[in-house]
Amino acid sequence: MSYTQIKKTQLIKCDLDTIWDFISAPENLKKITPKSMLFHILSTSNKKMYPGMIIAYKVAPILRIPITWITEITHVKNRKYFVDEQRLGPYKMWHHEHILEETKEGILMTDIITYIPPLGIIGKAINFLFIKRKVNSIFDYRKKVLEEIFN
Repeated sequence: MSYTQIKKTQLIKCDLDTIWDFISAPENLKKITPKSMLFHILSTSNKKMYPGMIIAYKVAPILRIPITWITEITHVKNRKYFVDEQRLGPYKMWHHEHILEETKEGILMTDIITYIPPLGIIGKAINFLFIKRKVNSIFDYRKKVLEEIFN
């Protein structure tokens, strides 16, 4: 069973509390997701992120075909990191770490995305041809939007 891991880093010039409050609020996912993905949150909660929190949403990553994606927040260390894992969705496995580090220049944000595509050997080929590039483009978009908001 092979997996793909993508690591993205970004320096954000704001204080830790501000960026933590933004990235740990599920309602902000729509702001940092490409509009072409038709992202819509289904679960509503104004609570602070906590381990065990379930977030459900609709997203259309391919050919504008909507799918339900459900993730669980499995780990949270306030102002340091949180982890979301897919419970239902397009991947065989999805694990996403969001890590924040204070530096002299600002906040270093690191996303580590680890996933296994569906469909075995066919999924491996689709990953090579499409999925990995799509995941990278989504996180490149997020980086651009976060630059616009905070820098």
